[in-house]
Amino acid sequence: MPILDSTFKAPFFFRKSFIATVYSGLFRKVNLEQTRERLELADGDFIDLDWSYAPEKSNKVIILLSGLEGHAQRPYLTGTAKLFNKNGIDAISVNFRGCSGEPNRKYYAYHSGATEDLHTIIMHAIGNKIYDEVYIYGISLGGNLALKYLGEGNDVPIQVKACIGISVPCSLQHSAKQLHSFINRPFHDRFKRRLVNSLRLKQSQFPEQISEEEVNSIKTLNDFDEVYTSRAHGFKNALDYYEKSSCLQFLPNIKVPSLIINALNDSFLTPECFPVKAAKNNPNLYLEMPKHGGHVGFIQRGGVYYNEKRALEFVTENTK
Repeated sequence: MPILDSTFKAPFFFRKSFIATVYSGLFRKVNLEQTRERLELADGDFIDLDWSYAPEKSNKVIILLSGLEGHAQRPYLTGTAKLFNKNGIDAISVNFRGCSGEPNRKYYAYHSGATEDLHTIIMHAIGNKIYDEVYIYGISLGGNLALKYLGEGNDVPIQVKACIGISVPCSLQHSAKQLHSFINRPFHDRFKRRLVNSLRLKQSQFPEQISEEEVNSIKTLNDFDEVYTSRAHGFKNALDYYEKSSCLQFLPNIKVPSLIINALNDSFLTPECFPVKAAKNNPNLYLEMPKHGGHVGFIQRGGVYYNEKRALEFVTENTK
């Protein structure tokens, strides 16, 4: 224990990973009223937080972290926020640096292991002493970041009661290699195009930091991490970034109840991304491996996704 048997049954049409992943990423719609707050950071940069609220005043809040190049209006965040709001829990949907529709002020931005910003957001949420309970919910990159934060030795506030990671690339090196495979070519190219477009804006802001020629040299996601991510954030190279930022090595140290839901047919993940050993040896770490679901594609009838329902159940079970 705790390896959990999954009750998720994907509708027949969505049992193929590609279909579930694409539908959830491109076609799902969720309506949610949000209020934006700009959080000024100690280094002179900012993060935009999009709040949504329970009908009545709440002492509980969930912090929602997106995947690569995501933002607070992505349905995988708004769907979760909406469900938690209906159940009496406020929600903060986080836009990582540079992901809120406005470039951030620094050359560096965000990455899979940038836990300092998450800690700042948590402390901001509990600073007004309104919230007695804080939950963290991360999608893909956001899930890796959340789990790394809990296990890397931070002084985690006692208000943090539970964490849920969905479709988590626990080993960034292996997941990155998998994204370069032929089967993931459409996803790889979409991510790369968006990242390079964002980097072109950075290049115009900071021409002394990176040249146009360097930006043009980027042909793959690995190139992007070699040319920008690693250099901008103090790593030796892409491999050094992957090794130091992967949550896998930190999972044994997690002391807050944490749930990982990774689908066995997730084309972004390799066997190294399913931390069975860590879950068996850490009573605070729960691993659920549904047969279907693709990458963040746990579709079920009724509009609420399975991972959202399970997140609410897990929070409820571990905060009684």
